[in-house]
Amino acid sequence: MTVQVTTHLNFDGQAREALAFYATVFGGEPTLVTYGELAGMTDPKQAQKVIWGLVASEAGFRIMAYDVQPERPWHPGENPFYVSLRGSSQDEITAYWDGLNAGATVLQPLGPSAWSPLYGMLKDRFGVTWVVDIAPV
Repeated sequence: MTVQVTTHLNFDGQAREALAFYATVFGGEPTLVTYGELAGMTDPKQAQKVIWGLVASEAGFRIMAYDVQPERPWHPGENPFYVSLRGSSQDEITAYWDGLNAGATVLQPLGPSAWSPLYGMLKDRFGVTWVVDIAPV
């Protein structure tokens, strides 16, 4: 069983550029999935935006980023990041979820998603938004 915690930055149309920049600084190659590829969005303005992105270097640097959905508000400084908790065991991730859930606001209940066998999002009692999932196989 393994678990990783990664800072997950939120942007409004700049995720691709930011990940490319971080790759030049820290190494690694950006891995990107767009709203068009995963969610089937056809609006040209939204389809090319990043729904999931990651830069991971051989030295251990990891950062994730995405462009917030158009229906969600985004203001720099108000919701600039999430903490991504990714594991390999459903029992382990569920236990972490249950612990973080004390006094939290659930934004997406823990359950299967299009990209993960187990995914959920909550804002903990301190106002930190956690994205919790199992790495897809």
